[in-house]
Amino acid sequence: MDQTASDGSLRRVVALVAALNLGYFGIEFAVALAIGSVSLFADSIDFLEDASINLLILLALGFTLRMRARVGMGLAAIILVPGLATLWMAWEKFWTPVPPEPVLLSLAGAGALAVNLACALLLARHRHHGGSLTKAAFLSARNDAFANVAIVGAGLVTAATLSAWPDLIVGLAIAAVNADAAREVWEEAREEHRAETPEA
Repeated sequence: MDQTASDGSLRRVVALVAALNLGYFGIEFAVALAIGSVSLFADSIDFLEDASINLLILLALGFTLRMRARVGMGLAAIILVPGLATLWMAWEKFWTPVPPEPVLLSLAGAGALAVNLACALLLARHRHHGGSLTKAAFLSARNDAFANVAIVGAGLVTAATLSAWPDLIVGLAIAAVNADAAREVWEEAREEHRAETPEA
């Protein structure tokens, strides 16, 4: 496949992934607020962040590799945003540990898992094209799928224990995974930038 066809295919995939993320953000955010779930709140903001990343990729595909690397470093910072929002909500939840509704928690987590698996599969064949930008999108979808399995599990444990802690722990774990993804994207973007920067 030539570069033009490859870029065209990547643009279509990224546009679809952005739409899926934006759509499910609205659903999960509404459920998170309705049942007071830290993990769903963190994951819903993550969907919004993923939509933003994919929209930025669409804009950056015409850039030089050096400019893509700079955008990639910016995206590494964006990936941290959901984690910071999660820490804030978790801090508030820590003082008022009311468990979320377990059935809705598990159902919303399962829906998120389906969306993220679809996005990861769509992005998998393109994750080595487009540099750190596409890697950022793939890592986000992949990590979110793992997080969604944990959310479903938290819902089951919450149903059995009627405790707020499973949801709180999973929410904090999502923040930690996002921080690691940000590190990976930053490191790859920095290497790309170094490779494209002429030596003095």
